[in-house]
Amino acid sequence: MSDTALSLGLPAPHAGAGMPARVTVYEVGVRDGLQAEKQVVPTRAKIDLALALRAAGLPVVEATSFVSPRWVPQLADAADVLAGLGADLAPHPVLVPNLRGLERAIEAGATSIAVFVSATESFARTNLNSSRAEALAAAVDVTVQARERGMNVRGYVSMCFGDPWEGVVALQAVVEVSRELIDAGCHEVSLGDTIGVGTAGHVQHLVEAHRAVGLRASDLALHFHDTYGQALANVHSGLQAGVTTFDASAGGIGGCPFAGSATGNLATEDLLWLLAGLGIQTGVDLDAVVRAGVAMTDLLGRPRSRVAAALLG
Repeated sequence: MSDTALSLGLPAPHAGAGMPARVTVYEVGVRDGLQAEKQVVPTRAKIDLALALRAAGLPVVEATSFVSPRWVPQLADAADVLAGLGADLAPHPVLVPNLRGLERAIEAGATSIAVFVSATESFARTNLNSSRAEALAAAVDVTVQARERGMNVRGYVSMCFGDPWEGVVALQAVVEVSRELIDAGCHEVSLGDTIGVGTAGHVQHLVEAHRAVGLRASDLALHFHDTYGQALANVHSGLQAGVTTFDASAGGIGGCPFAGSATGNLATEDLLWLLAGLGIQTGVDLDAVVRAGVAMTDLLGRPRSRVAAALLG
Protein backbone atom coordinates (compact mmCIF):
# COMPACT_ATOMS: atom_id res chain seq x y z
CA MET A 1 0.00 0.00 0.00
CA SER A 2 1.79 3.13 -1.19
CA ASP A 3 1.49 6.72 0.02
CA THR A 4 0.47 7.62 -3.53
CA ALA A 5 -2.61 5.45 -3.14
CA LEU A 6 -3.76 7.76 -0.36
CA SER A 7 -2.98 10.99 -2.19
CA LEU A 8 -6.64 12.04 -2.42
CA GLY A 9 -6.35 13.24 1.17
CA LEU A 10 -9.44 14.86 2.67
CA PRO A 11 -12.55 16.45 1.20
CA ALA A 12 -12.68 20.21 0.85
CA PRO A 13 -14.21 21.56 4.08
CA HIS A 14 -17.52 23.39 3.87
CA ALA A 15 -18.71 24.22 7.35
CA GLY A 16 -22.34 23.49 8.08
CA ALA A 17 -24.54 25.94 9.94
CA GLY A 18 -24.74 25.24 13.66
CA MET A 19 -22.12 22.50 13.58
CA PRO A 20 -19.61 22.04 16.42
CA ALA A 21 -16.00 23.02 15.86
CA ARG A 22 -14.66 19.75 17.20
CA VAL A 23 -15.93 16.19 17.66
CA THR A 24 -14.62 13.21 19.61
CA VAL A 25 -14.46 9.96 17.65
CA TYR A 26 -14.68 7.05 20.08
CA GLU A 27 -13.14 3.95 18.50
CA VAL A 28 -14.92 0.67 19.29
CA GLY A 29 -13.58 -1.65 16.60
CA VAL A 30 -11.09 -3.58 18.71
CA ARG A 31 -13.79 -4.56 21.19
CA ASP A 32 -17.26 -4.10 19.74
CA GLY A 33 -16.16 -4.80 16.18
CA LEU A 34 -14.20 -7.96 16.82
CA GLN A 35 -16.56 -9.47 19.38
CA ALA A 36 -19.01 -10.28 16.59
CA GLU A 37 -16.43 -12.13 14.50
CA LYS A 38 -16.47 -15.92 14.53
CA GLN A 39 -12.89 -16.10 13.27
CA VAL A 40 -10.65 -15.78 16.32
CA VAL A 41 -8.23 -12.92 15.76
CA PRO A 42 -4.70 -13.37 17.14
CA THR A 43 -4.00 -11.36 20.26
CA ARG A 44 -1.03 -9.66 18.59
CA ALA A 45 -3.26 -8.45 15.75
CA LYS A 46 -5.70 -6.92 18.25
CA ILE A 47 -2.89 -5.14 20.07
CA ASP A 48 -1.41 -3.88 16.81
CA LEU A 49 -4.79 -2.56 15.70
CA ALA A 50 -5.36 -0.72 18.99
CA LEU A 51 -1.88 0.81 18.95
CA ALA A 52 -2.17 1.85 15.31
CA LEU A 53 -5.49 3.56 15.96
CA ARG A 54 -4.13 5.41 18.96
CA ALA A 55 -1.11 6.48 16.90
CA ALA A 56 -3.57 7.80 14.29
CA GLY A 57 -4.79 10.30 16.87
CA LEU A 58 -7.95 8.63 18.13
CA PRO A 59 -8.27 9.77 21.75
CA VAL A 60 -10.06 6.63 22.93
CA VAL A 61 -9.65 3.10 21.59
CA GLU A 62 -11.80 0.67 23.54
CA ALA A 63 -9.65 -2.41 24.03
CA THR A 64 -11.65 -5.46 25.04
CA SER A 65 -14.29 -6.86 27.38
CA PHE A 66 -14.03 -8.90 30.54
CA VAL A 67 -17.13 -10.88 29.71
CA SER A 68 -17.18 -14.64 30.22
CA PRO A 69 -15.20 -16.41 27.47
CA ARG A 70 -18.10 -18.84 27.20
CA TRP A 71 -20.26 -16.00 25.91
CA VAL A 72 -17.70 -14.27 23.71
CA PRO A 73 -14.70 -16.56 22.98
CA GLN A 74 -13.15 -13.84 20.81
CA LEU A 75 -12.39 -11.81 23.94
CA ALA A 76 -10.95 -14.59 26.09
CA ASP A 77 -7.54 -12.90 25.80
CA ALA A 78 -8.70 -9.65 27.45
CA ALA A 79 -5.92 -9.50 30.05
CA ASP A 80 -3.27 -10.28 27.43
CA VAL A 81 -4.54 -7.51 25.15
CA LEU A 82 -4.34 -4.96 27.95
CA ALA A 83 -0.86 -6.16 28.87
CA GLY A 84 0.29 -5.36 25.34
CA LEU A 85 -0.98 -1.78 25.28
CA GLY A 86 1.63 -0.17 27.49
CA ALA A 87 1.57 1.48 30.89
CA ASP A 88 -1.08 4.13 30.22
CA LEU A 89 -4.41 2.34 29.88
CA ALA A 90 -6.62 5.40 30.40
CA PRO A 91 -7.26 5.70 26.62
CA HIS A 92 -8.25 2.02 26.48
CA PRO A 93 -11.52 1.42 28.33
CA VAL A 94 -12.80 -2.12 28.74
CA LEU A 95 -16.38 -3.35 28.94
CA VAL A 96 -17.33 -5.15 32.14
CA PRO A 97 -20.65 -7.01 32.54
CA ASN A 98 -20.70 -7.48 36.32
CA LEU A 99 -18.68 -7.17 39.52
CA ARG A 100 -16.58 -10.22 38.69
CA GLY A 101 -15.72 -8.60 35.38
CA LEU A 102 -14.79 -5.41 37.22
CA GLU A 103 -12.40 -7.29 39.49
CA ARG A 104 -10.79 -9.03 36.51
CA ALA A 105 -10.40 -5.69 34.74
CA ILE A 106 -8.78 -4.10 37.80
CA GLU A 107 -6.41 -7.08 38.16
CA ALA A 108 -5.39 -6.54 34.52
CA GLY A 109 -4.63 -2.86 35.17
CA ALA A 110 -7.68 -1.19 33.61
CA THR A 111 -8.41 2.34 34.75
CA SER A 112 -11.44 3.07 32.54
CA ILE A 113 -14.45 0.84 32.05
CA ALA A 114 -17.82 0.74 30.35
CA VAL A 115 -21.07 -0.87 31.47
CA PHE A 116 -23.82 -2.16 29.21
CA VAL A 117 -27.62 -2.06 29.59
CA SER A 118 -30.53 -2.69 27.26
CA ALA A 119 -33.39 -0.26 26.84
CA THR A 120 -35.74 -3.21 26.23
CA GLU A 121 -36.86 -6.19 28.25
CA SER A 122 -36.52 -8.72 25.43
CA PHE A 123 -32.93 -7.88 24.56
CA ALA A 124 -31.93 -7.81 28.23
CA ARG A 125 -33.24 -11.33 28.70
CA THR A 126 -31.74 -12.60 25.45
CA ASN A 127 -28.35 -10.91 25.78
CA LEU A 128 -27.83 -10.43 29.50
CA ASN A 129 -29.85 -13.34 30.90
CA SER A 130 -31.69 -11.01 33.25
CA SER A 131 -34.58 -8.62 33.30
CA ARG A 132 -34.04 -5.04 32.18
CA ALA A 133 -34.35 -3.84 35.78
CA GLU A 134 -31.88 -6.44 37.05
CA ALA A 135 -29.37 -5.58 34.34
CA LEU A 136 -29.67 -1.89 35.09
CA ALA A 137 -29.22 -2.50 38.82
CA ALA A 138 -26.09 -4.56 38.14
CA ALA A 139 -24.67 -1.84 35.88
CA VAL A 140 -25.37 0.81 38.51
CA ASP A 141 -23.63 -1.31 41.15
CA VAL A 142 -20.55 -1.75 38.96
CA THR A 143 -20.53 1.96 38.16
CA VAL A 144 -20.72 3.01 41.80
CA GLN A 145 -17.97 0.63 42.88
CA ALA A 146 -15.73 1.61 39.97
CA ARG A 147 -16.20 5.32 40.69
CA GLU A 148 -15.31 4.71 44.33
CA ARG A 149 -12.00 3.34 43.09
CA GLY A 150 -11.41 6.44 40.97
CA MET A 151 -12.18 4.79 37.65
CA ASN A 152 -13.77 6.49 34.69
CA VAL A 153 -17.07 4.85 33.64
CA ARG A 154 -19.01 5.06 30.41
CA GLY A 155 -22.51 3.66 29.95
CA TYR A 156 -23.86 1.88 26.87
CA VAL A 157 -27.57 1.60 26.20
CA SER A 158 -28.50 -0.83 23.44
CA MET A 159 -31.72 -1.06 21.39
CA CYS A 160 -32.37 2.67 21.66
CA PHE A 161 -34.11 2.98 18.29
CA GLY A 162 -35.70 -0.39 17.71
CA ASP A 163 -35.73 -3.98 18.95
CA PRO A 164 -36.08 -7.11 16.76
CA TRP A 165 -38.56 -8.62 19.21
CA GLU A 166 -40.43 -5.56 20.48
CA GLY A 167 -40.35 -3.21 17.49
CA VAL A 168 -40.22 0.53 18.10
CA VAL A 169 -38.69 1.49 21.45
CA ALA A 170 -40.35 4.27 23.45
CA LEU A 171 -38.14 7.32 23.94
CA GLN A 172 -38.93 7.30 27.63
CA ALA A 173 -37.64 3.75 28.03
CA VAL A 174 -34.24 4.88 26.78
CA VAL A 175 -34.23 8.07 28.82
CA GLU A 176 -34.97 6.20 32.05
CA VAL A 177 -31.89 4.02 31.61
CA SER A 178 -29.65 6.92 30.63
CA ARG A 179 -30.75 8.98 33.61
CA GLU A 180 -29.95 6.17 36.06
CA LEU A 181 -26.51 5.57 34.55
CA ILE A 182 -25.60 9.26 34.68
CA ASP A 183 -26.91 9.55 38.22
CA ALA A 184 -24.81 6.51 39.23
CA GLY A 185 -21.63 8.21 38.00
CA CYS A 186 -21.22 7.45 34.29
CA HIS A 187 -19.55 10.45 32.64
CA GLU A 188 -21.28 9.69 29.35
CA VAL A 189 -23.97 7.42 27.93
CA SER A 190 -23.66 6.01 24.42
CA LEU A 191 -27.05 5.48 22.77
CA GLY A 192 -26.88 2.48 20.47
CA ASP A 193 -28.84 1.86 17.29
CA THR A 194 -28.08 -1.82 17.69
CA ILE A 195 -29.99 -3.06 14.64
CA GLY A 196 -29.53 0.05 12.51
CA VAL A 197 -33.16 1.13 12.17
CA GLY A 198 -32.71 4.71 13.38
CA THR A 199 -33.53 7.68 11.19
CA ALA A 200 -32.52 11.33 11.33
CA GLY A 201 -35.73 12.60 12.88
CA HIS A 202 -35.69 9.84 15.48
CA VAL A 203 -32.17 10.87 16.49
CA GLN A 204 -33.27 14.45 17.10
CA HIS A 205 -36.31 13.38 19.11
CA LEU A 206 -34.25 11.02 21.27
CA VAL A 207 -31.72 13.73 22.12
CA GLU A 208 -34.55 16.16 22.88
CA ALA A 209 -36.18 13.58 25.17
CA HIS A 210 -32.95 13.39 27.17
CA ARG A 211 -32.79 17.17 27.42
CA ALA A 212 -36.33 17.15 28.80
CA VAL A 213 -35.14 15.26 31.90
CA GLY A 214 -32.13 17.52 32.46
CA LEU A 215 -29.45 15.62 30.54
CA ARG A 216 -27.22 17.59 28.20
CA ALA A 217 -26.10 16.70 24.71
CA SER A 218 -22.59 16.57 26.20
CA ASP A 219 -23.75 13.68 28.42
CA LEU A 220 -24.52 11.64 25.30
CA ALA A 221 -22.68 9.79 22.57
CA LEU A 222 -24.28 8.13 19.55
CA HIS A 223 -23.48 4.66 18.25
CA PHE A 224 -24.88 3.78 14.83
CA HIS A 225 -25.03 0.66 12.70
CA ASP A 226 -25.46 0.99 8.96
CA THR A 227 -28.03 -1.73 8.28
CA TYR A 228 -30.23 0.56 6.17
CA GLY A 229 -27.49 2.94 5.04
CA GLN A 230 -28.58 5.64 7.48
CA ALA A 231 -25.57 5.87 9.80
CA LEU A 232 -23.98 9.01 8.34
CA ALA A 233 -27.35 10.74 7.98
CA ASN A 234 -27.96 9.96 11.62
CA VAL A 235 -24.57 11.35 12.61
CA HIS A 236 -25.40 14.58 10.78
CA SER A 237 -28.69 14.76 12.66
CA GLY A 238 -26.89 14.13 15.94
CA LEU A 239 -24.46 16.95 15.19
CA GLN A 240 -27.38 19.29 14.58
CA ALA A 241 -28.82 18.20 17.93
CA GLY A 242 -25.59 19.17 19.70
CA VAL A 243 -23.97 15.76 20.23
CA THR A 244 -20.19 15.84 19.86
CA THR A 245 -19.11 12.24 20.57
CA PHE A 246 -19.69 9.45 18.06
CA ASP A 247 -18.71 5.80 18.22
CA ALA A 248 -17.20 4.16 15.16
CA SER A 249 -15.28 1.05 14.17
CA ALA A 250 -12.21 1.03 11.93
CA GLY A 251 -13.09 -0.73 8.70
CA GLY A 252 -16.73 -0.89 9.75
CA ILE A 253 -16.09 -4.25 11.38
CA GLY A 254 -18.61 -5.72 13.75
CA GLY A 255 -22.31 -5.98 14.23
CA CYS A 256 -24.06 -7.57 17.15
CA PRO A 257 -23.64 -11.28 17.88
CA PHE A 258 -26.99 -11.25 19.70
CA ALA A 259 -29.03 -9.41 17.03
CA GLY A 260 -29.02 -11.33 13.77
CA SER A 261 -30.24 -8.48 11.56
CA ALA A 262 -27.50 -6.04 12.58
CA THR A 263 -24.79 -5.32 10.04
CA GLY A 264 -21.53 -3.56 10.65
CA ASN A 265 -20.81 -0.56 12.77
CA LEU A 266 -20.35 2.83 11.20
CA ALA A 267 -16.83 2.83 9.74
CA THR A 268 -14.42 5.24 11.41
CA GLU A 269 -13.01 6.23 8.01
CA ASP A 270 -16.46 7.12 6.68
CA LEU A 271 -17.24 9.18 9.78
CA LEU A 272 -13.92 11.04 9.51
CA TRP A 273 -14.60 11.89 5.85
CA LEU A 274 -18.00 13.35 6.75
CA LEU A 275 -16.59 15.39 9.62
CA ALA A 276 -13.67 16.68 7.55
CA GLY A 277 -16.09 17.79 4.83
CA LEU A 278 -18.03 19.77 7.42
CA GLY A 279 -14.86 21.46 8.63
CA ILE A 280 -15.09 19.74 12.02
CA GLN A 281 -11.81 19.00 13.78
CA THR A 282 -11.07 15.54 15.21
CA GLY A 283 -7.29 15.42 15.52
CA VAL A 284 -7.31 12.06 13.72
CA ASP A 285 -5.20 11.10 10.70
CA LEU A 286 -7.60 9.57 8.16
CA ASP A 287 -4.85 7.88 6.13
CA ALA A 288 -3.52 6.13 9.24
CA VAL A 289 -7.00 4.90 10.16
CA VAL A 290 -7.50 3.62 6.63
CA ARG A 291 -4.28 1.62 6.86
CA ALA A 292 -5.22 0.18 10.24
CA GLY A 293 -8.76 -0.68 9.15
CA VAL A 294 -7.63 -2.32 5.91
CA ALA A 295 -5.09 -4.47 7.76
CA MET A 296 -7.91 -5.89 9.90
CA THR A 297 -10.62 -6.21 7.23
CA ASP A 298 -8.14 -7.98 4.94
CA LEU A 299 -7.18 -10.33 7.77
CA LEU A 300 -10.86 -11.12 8.34
CA GLY A 301 -11.69 -11.36 4.65
CA ARG A 302 -14.24 -8.55 5.05
CA PRO A 303 -15.06 -5.79 2.55
CA ARG A 304 -13.24 -2.53 3.09
CA SER A 305 -15.07 0.58 4.23
CA ARG A 306 -16.45 2.87 1.53
CA VAL A 307 -13.77 5.50 2.12
CA ALA A 308 -10.96 2.93 2.17
CA ALA A 309 -12.24 1.41 -1.06
CA ALA A 310 -12.47 4.85 -2.70
CA LEU A 311 -9.00 5.96 -1.60
CA LEU A 312 -7.26 2.72 -2.42
CA GLY A 313 -9.11 1.86 -5.63
